[in-house]
This record gives sequence, C-alpha cells and structure tokens, in this order.
Amino acid sequence: MGERGRDVRKGQAALSVGSGWHLIAYDIRDPHRLKGVARLLEGYGTRIQYSVFRCWLTSRTRERLLWELGRTIDSTVDSLMIIPLCSRCSSGAIIRGTAQAWPTERAGHVVI
Repeated sequence: MGERGRDVRKGQAALSVGSGWHLIAYDIRDPHRLKGVARLLEGYGTRIQYSVFRCWLTSRTRERLLWELGRTIDSTVDSLMIIPLCSRCSSGAIIRGTAQAWPTERAGHVVI
C-alpha cells in the first residue's frame, strides 16, 4: 500500500467549516483508481466536468469522504483538491453551457 492516502488529509484545518458546497477536483494516474474515485464522488455530489465535482458536505460527510478517498488514492502519483465554498462564492459562480446554477443550500427531502 505504501504512501497511499497519506496526504489526503493534509490541510484538514482548512476544511473545518460547517455544511456547505465543496468543489472537488482530482488527477488520478491509474485508470482503475480513477474509476473508483469517480464512482465514489458520484455518491456524494454532481459531476461538473470530467474530473470536477460539486458536493454538499457536512463535517461528518466530509470526514467520511476523506477516509474513503484515502483508501483509494495513491498520494505519490495522484492529486486531489477539495475547496470549501461559502454561499457568497457559490452564488457568484459564472455558469455557461449545460451546467446548472448552484443553489445556496442543499435541497431538502420531499415527503410524498
């Protein structure tokens, strides 16, 4: 396993914000790991571009995501960036093409 996942938690203090949108970008060298990371992130958010996702994360889901990514990513050759966005930043996003606007809060559950 070697260095796998060792640096995924680097900068954890910067991620100690509350719930909100996060922009996640990655560059994974191995096709097998690439598929695994993409599949994992699809469970947490929406794909914006090929290797870029937007995810609404709480502190708890962020910790779980980091743990799961740490089991998949090889930090000696792969890179990952998680950027927490305040509501002002996400509402100011300039969007063109087929991308959808970012709501300022996560959609709630609908009871039918």
